Amino acid sequence: MSKLKVAVIGCGSIAIHRHLPEFNANEHVEIVAVCDINEERARVTGSKYNAKAFTDYKQAITESGADLVSVCLPNYLHAPVSIFAAEQGKHVLCEKPMATSEKEAEEMISASEKAGKKLMIAHNQRFVPSHEKAKQMIADGELGKIYSFRTTFGHGGPEGWSIDGKDSWFFRKEEAFIGALGDLGVHKADLLRYILGEEFIEVASMIESSAKENSDVDDQAVTILRSQTGIIGTLTASWAYKKGEDNSTVIYGEKGNLRLEDDPKYSLIASFIDGTKVNYELGQIQTNDSDGQTSSGVIDHFVDCVLHDQKPLIDGTEGYKSLKIILAALEANQSKKNVTL
Repeated sequence: MSKLKVAVIGCGSIAIHRHLPEFNANEHVEIVAVCDINEERARVTGSKYNAKAFTDYKQAITESGADLVSVCLPNYLHAPVSIFAAEQGKHVLCEKPMATSEKEAEEMISASEKAGKKLMIAHNQRFVPSHEKAKQMIADGELGKIYSFRTTFGHGGPEGWSIDGKDSWFFRKEEAFIGALGDLGVHKADLLRYILGEEFIEVASMIESSAKENSDVDDQAVTILRSQTGIIGTLTASWAYKKGEDNSTVIYGEKGNLRLEDDPKYSLIASFIDGTKVNYELGQIQTNDSDGQTSSGVIDHFVDCVLHDQKPLIDGTEGYKSLKIILAALEANQSKKNVTL
């Protein structure tokens, strides 16, 4: 069987550390094109993977013969590039947040549906073993009724991760649109929807831009979410966690609690009201601090969905639902009123 051909648009850190190595490791894929407005960066990256280098994304998509397009660009370009790729008959994997507005998200979904092609948003937290296990336990009723949660995703900021350091687009509102909430918070909004199996109907928030210099986007945010059955909890996103990354979640239920990615050894700790406690070693969640990244699961899932004509776990509609929570948090902070979804 011939291999699927992929064009990776953007040669920044997410492409270099996640998308390109994972596509390269997949036996069903051939990397045929890379693209970046930085010509030297595109050339070096293309040389590493024996792929043609482009500086124009339209040429990379139309001239490379790609079947798949992986969008690894600043947030404001997610929608236009994804839409163009769909219109050219390509399956699209787009980084998060999928868009900068509801209108853009709807246009992305419409373009992929009209083309009859897959659209997947790269929310990798659904593929973390502890998160999958927690979802199963909750669905099976092991915790009984779920009451509350708290989840956080924070680190020292994108300057330690982005290929451009402190000069990164992450800090410029015209390119990023949103800061820590879009970089980290949207991952947790998607995760909570997945684990709880519910949608959120009300959002409150407090957002600050106080931890970074030369930045005009949020770097700290605390949101309060209410689900359709009355589960309430907090979601925190921060670029101000100077001493290591925190990517933990705690679920509080009628019969016990689950602690996810909150212990250096056990990725899931289940504690029950009858006194029993179960420690699960399921493999640690990926972090930007890790030297050797394992597969995030995103690329392999996307490729499998294309090969077997299956609906992606995080398709455009799922990505849109998670994005709307973050957009509501921005609105709630500005209006100083709770926002109903």
